[in-house]
Amino acid sequence: MAFHLVGINNQNFIMQDEETSSWWQQVTGQATFGQLKGKQLKSVHHDEITFGVWKKEQPNGRVLKPSTNYKSQYASDDWETKIAKLPLVTQVDPNDVLQPRSIVLGITISDVSKAYPLEELEKQKVIMDKIGEIPIIIVMGEDKKSIRVFEARIEGKELEMFVKTNSTPLCLIDNQTATHWDFTGKGVSGSMAGKQLKKVYVLKDYWFDWKLYHPQTKLYQLG
Repeated sequence: MAFHLVGINNQNFIMQDEETSSWWQQVTGQATFGQLKGKQLKSVHHDEITFGVWKKEQPNGRVLKPSTNYKSQYASDDWETKIAKLPLVTQVDPNDVLQPRSIVLGITISDVSKAYPLEELEKQKVIMDKIGEIPIIIVMGEDKKSIRVFEARIEGKELEMFVKTNSTPLCLIDNQTATHWDFTGKGVSGSMAGKQLKKVYVLKDYWFDWKLYHPQTKLYQLG
């Protein structure tokens, strides 16, 4: 299927497919209008990392160059600043612990959703938690921008992990096997060297938006 942007709904892109003209919601991947209404696109794991991190990990990787034929159709200024000034159309809870446009890291595992305030990760660098019965670790890269999430278990064994002090590049160590893990989740030394932690899909989103589409979400709070 081929898609193009047709509009924005509450700061979420609406995409239309060329084949059926159905409209699809960005945040959920679900068709909200048209012949395929109610259908769901399958999520594909992706990383939201800086180009610097990606280039180190993929030195032979290729970069998709934007087409200059359409450059004039796009604004060159900071659209995010303009978007931030627009009013919200969702109801705001005055007793909410987060501001509506606070950035959260949204994770859903087995229909259980949880949001992690970005500012908490910036303070801690690593967050260990459980979503349902699944132990996870959220890690901020040494560039302080790139973020990855993994299941904190290997071969059925739950792991307690921490960042090795002053490690460059970033190195995680687990208390159970003393294996060293890199930022890709791969064991680089120790008894689990060569093993790979399972990646967990994470969505960086506004709190109001995540909560709107995940009304039963839990919120991570330190302590």
